[in-house]
Amino acid sequence: MILDARDIPSGTCLQADLCIAGAGAAGITLALALETSGLDVILLESGGDTPEPAVQQLYAGTLADPRLHPPADSYRVRRFGGSTTLWGGRCMPLDAIDFDARDYIPHSGWPIGLNDLMPWYGQANALCEAGEFAYTAEQAFPPPSPPSPPMIGGFESDVFSTNTLERSSCPTDFGARYRNRLAKGRIRVIQHANLCRLPIQEGQARLVGPADVRTLEGKTFTVAARAYVLATGGLEVPRVLLNSPGVSGRGLGNANDVVGRYYMCHLAGTIGTMDLSKAASVWHGYDVSDEGIYCRRRLALRPQAQRDLHAGNFIARLHHPRIPDAGHRNGILSALYLARPIVPYEYAKRLYGDATGGVGNWLAHARNVVTDVPNTVRFLTHWLLNRTLAERKFPSVIVRPANLRFSLDFHAEQVPNADSRVTLGDGVDALGMRRIHIDWQYTPQDVATVTLALAALAREIERTGVGHFSYDPAEVEAEMTRYGAYGGHHIGTARMGSDPASSVVNADSRLHEADNVFIAGSAVFPTSGQANPTLSIVALALRLADHLQSHANVCALPLPKASTTALSPTSP
Repeated sequence: MILDARDIPSGTCLQADLCIAGAGAAGITLALALETSGLDVILLESGGDTPEPAVQQLYAGTLADPRLHPPADSYRVRRFGGSTTLWGGRCMPLDAIDFDARDYIPHSGWPIGLNDLMPWYGQANALCEAGEFAYTAEQAFPPPSPPSPPMIGGFESDVFSTNTLERSSCPTDFGARYRNRLAKGRIRVIQHANLCRLPIQEGQARLVGPADVRTLEGKTFTVAARAYVLATGGLEVPRVLLNSPGVSGRGLGNANDVVGRYYMCHLAGTIGTMDLSKAASVWHGYDVSDEGIYCRRRLALRPQAQRDLHAGNFIARLHHPRIPDAGHRNGILSALYLARPIVPYEYAKRLYGDATGGVGNWLAHARNVVTDVPNTVRFLTHWLLNRTLAERKFPSVIVRPANLRFSLDFHAEQVPNADSRVTLGDGVDALGMRRIHIDWQYTPQDVATVTLALAALAREIERTGVGHFSYDPAEVEAEMTRYGAYGGHHIGTARMGSDPASSVVNADSRLHEADNVFIAGSAVFPTSGQANPTLSIVALALRLADHLQSHANVCALPLPKASTTALSPTSP
């Protein structure tokens, strides 16, 4: 059932076995997985079904360096469905090496391995509507139906593979897709409900509750649950924890000053010119599986090559020329440039970077559109039919240069860095919670990962005789920071580990410091890998749901008693 917190009288204390905060990919997945568990579950969501500026403003915060990180309220959405209302739908699992402790990657190593997550990846793929769990060309397109020609005909390398896939979701808005199912079920979804604080239970140092919940209209009530799950996203999880003093007084789960540290995104950029005119064939577009799923191959640095180079995980895609430069003389790309005013910030940042142009540049793009009318019309027709009007949308812009000269789009792992962190700032939001301050940092080792991988790729392209990859090594750092902290991949701020001195949650995603608080989402990732995180967020949420169902002691904990102190304003 779906309720509204604004209809709940102030001072009410709701009771449940489990309270989940955040109805995004992780929170909705947990709710769906626990529908038939027999547990009494409440799912709190700050927003409603549609965007609300006052609600979204609760995400605002401050930045140490606005050049390196987008505004705190961008790339994440405070409404039912969370950031799945915005995401691009790119799905892929983490690699086995991502879970390993690597002596050349500081603070690496998960307390679980890929095999511990594999039982849930198939169901995660289904929830994300990305088809079957098949992430190599051989698995997704078995004989007699092979995919299109090789990505780069004649390119055979022990350093880079070309057969791993990224699969595309619709992209699925979890809120819209699963709303009716939750509305008809027994789980209580409460919208416009903001979990503001998790106080320690009186006389119970290792238990928290009741949770302090508030509305923007000034109503306050509590939720007394046996266990709580924070599924509020990689930036909001540390904010809730740090706004809850905990036993140490430094924040719930933060006795060792780890909450908010090790904040990672991904390293992404577009660089150089990949001339593949000597290749036997080139295919950089999408193959469509029998289920109708768009799949795309990419260049991936093999695990042994990562170890040999002492580099993080790295993948690359063949990409079109940079859009803002009208010198590409491509009507399709210029049409995209002219559409810039109507493109959402989150996508404009990646498509155009910080490029600005005057009237002359605008006219040059208009000229490209006019002189390349046939291609432009074909592309716009394709985009209208297969992107704008289609339920399963064509995932991205694919432009094939006639001379087979591509730029290279890369996506790489960022190493964990304790100085890259999310803390509380001085500002207070409309609910009385302190806002976040974001200090995202990258390191020389991050630059080295991209530098080493690009150099290795250039060597392999030359060695195999398929072409030539030219780029300026001196520009690597500028290119990988052109977009700053990439997209909505907020990773590592409540990391998983076996040692409470260097992690926030254990292998079951439970706070080291509390027996009844769990974290769901990419905040728990100890390392970022190269993969977009949503699929693994969903898989980890399914694993957590299984843990909560199978460990009766978790939801057999005593219910916290209602306390008037839980209704008092949060101290700034």
